[in-house]
Amino acid sequence: MMRTLVLLALLLVATALALLLGQVPLSVGALWQGLAFGDGPAALTVRVLRAPRVMTALGAGASLGLAGAIFQSLFKNPLASPDVMGFTAGSGLAILAAITAGLALPLPVIAAVGGVAAALLVAFAAGRPDEGITATPALTVVLVGLGVGFTATAINGFLMTRLSGPEAAEAQRWLAGSLSARDFGHGVEIMAIGGALALCLVPQVRALRLLELGPDLAMGLGLSLARARYGLAATGIGFAAAAVAVAGPIAFVALMAPPVGARLLRASDPGARLAAAAGAGAIITVLADLAARALVPGLVLPIGIMTGILGAPYLLWRLSREMERGDL
Repeated sequence: MMRTLVLLALLLVATALALLLGQVPLSVGALWQGLAFGDGPAALTVRVLRAPRVMTALGAGASLGLAGAIFQSLFKNPLASPDVMGFTAGSGLAILAAITAGLALPLPVIAAVGGVAAALLVAFAAGRPDEGITATPALTVVLVGLGVGFTATAINGFLMTRLSGPEAAEAQRWLAGSLSARDFGHGVEIMAIGGALALCLVPQVRALRLLELGPDLAMGLGLSLARARYGLAATGIGFAAAAVAVAGPIAFVALMAPPVGARLLRASDPGARLAAAAGAGAIITVLADLAARALVPGLVLPIGIMTGILGAPYLLWRLSREMERGDL
C-alpha cells in the first residue's frame, strides 16, 4: 500500500512539474488561477498549451506502459515490447500512408490496422503463423520485429518524399513522437480509448496469472491458450495503437515502464504489475515531454528524442543482462 502511494505521489509531482515548468515558468498561484478560474496571465499557457499536452502524455504513457507489460508477460521476456517488435512502427506507417493517400479515417482505427498488420507480418516472418505470435520464441520475435520496424521506417522515408516541404517536416516530427499542438480532444480520445481497453483487460488478468503457471497447468485449469493469447495480444496492440494515434510512435516507453513500475511497487502479481506499468509509463512520458520542451531554451524537441536518449542505454543494458544470463 505504501509503495502504491509513493507511485501515485510521483505521478502527481510529475504532473504538477509539467504544468508549472517550461519556457515560461509559472507560480503555484498562477497555475491554480488558470486551471480553476480560466483567467489571469497563466490561463492561456495552462489551459491551451500545457494542460492538454500533459493530459495526452498521461494517457499515451499509461497506454504504452500497459502494452509493454502485456507483451513482456506473454513472452516472459523484458525485451518484448510493441516498439521493439515493430508494432508501433506499423501503426505509424499506416497513419502516414493514410495521410499521404488523403484518407479521412479515424486515426485510432488506422493505427490499430497497422499494428495488427505488423504483428501478423512478424508472426509470419518468424515462422509460426499458424500457432500465433506468442508461441514464437521471444528472441526470434524481437529480431524479426526490428527488421519490420526498419522496413517501416524506410517506407516512411519514401512516403515523405510524396509530401510538400512543410507537410514532410511535420510528418517527420510526428514520426519521432511529438505532443506539440495537442488539444483536449486528443487527451479525451486517448483517455476514452485507453479506459475502454483497460476495462477489456480486467477480465484477462486471470488468464495472465494462469499463463505464468505454464501452458500445461493453465490448460488443466480450463484456460484456452490460443484464445487467451490472441485476446491479450489484441489488447496490447490496441493500447499501443491508441498511443501512436495521438502522440506518434514514442520509442522505449513500453520497454522501460513495466520493469520500472514493478521495481517501484515490488509487484509480483500480474494485475499489480499492469497497474505499476501504467503509472510508470505515465510518469516517464510526462517527464520526458517536460525535458523535451524545457531543457533547451527556445527550442521544443519531439518527445521521442528524449525517450530515445533514455531508452537506448537501457536497451543496451538489458541486452547485456540477457546475454549474461544466457537468454540471448
